[in-house]
Amino acid sequence: MTHATTQSRYETEVIRQWSAHPADGAHDLGHLRRVWARAKLIAMDEPCDLEVLLPACIFHDLVNLPKSHPERARASTLSAEAACHFLRADGFPAAKLSAVGHAIAAHSFSAAITPVTAEARVLQDADRLEALGAIGIARMFHVSGAMGGGLFDAEDPMALHRPRDDRAFALDHIETKLLKLVDTMQTAPGRAMAIERADWMLSFRTRLLFEIG
Repeated sequence: MTHATTQSRYETEVIRQWSAHPADGAHDLGHLRRVWARAKLIAMDEPCDLEVLLPACIFHDLVNLPKSHPERARASTLSAEAACHFLRADGFPAAKLSAVGHAIAAHSFSAAITPVTAEARVLQDADRLEALGAIGIARMFHVSGAMGGGLFDAEDPMALHRPRDDRAFALDHIETKLLKLVDTMQTAPGRAMAIERADWMLSFRTRLLFEIG
């Protein structure tokens, strides 16, 4: 069975499980597909088991809790449990289930689980790249708006005279979290891509500050 066929079947299961709680625009099928595509690129230089990496990428947000949810830090662990439950019934090799579960559980920033396998390191990098660059900016503003936050503080957009508050202002999130992701990258290719995307993000911020005066 080809990866494309397997991916399609996994996506069907994601859609089924998301039907009760629709995904937000930052965590949709497009996000899952981009993570898988980026993971395959990273895996070209970071050898790992693609049979483990594919379901880990497609199911990593299977339980997708809002940023403001009190159980947000457990979302990746809950996703791992739900994914392994499905894969076990689907006939996935039992010996590889724990590797899939670990990769999913460890991908989350808020879970603070150290990735100890190649697949977990690749998935974590591929997912965090989604928070950087142009797609990262798009997702940042989308999530902030969904949570009731503003674009930026019109009086002090760079937080020079106030504490940064990324719940109130999306632009603050670049400094409070996103730029810090570069130092968390687990693989050499992932880090190289993260540096390039972070530089682009800073260029965007410079342009934005110019336009708002």
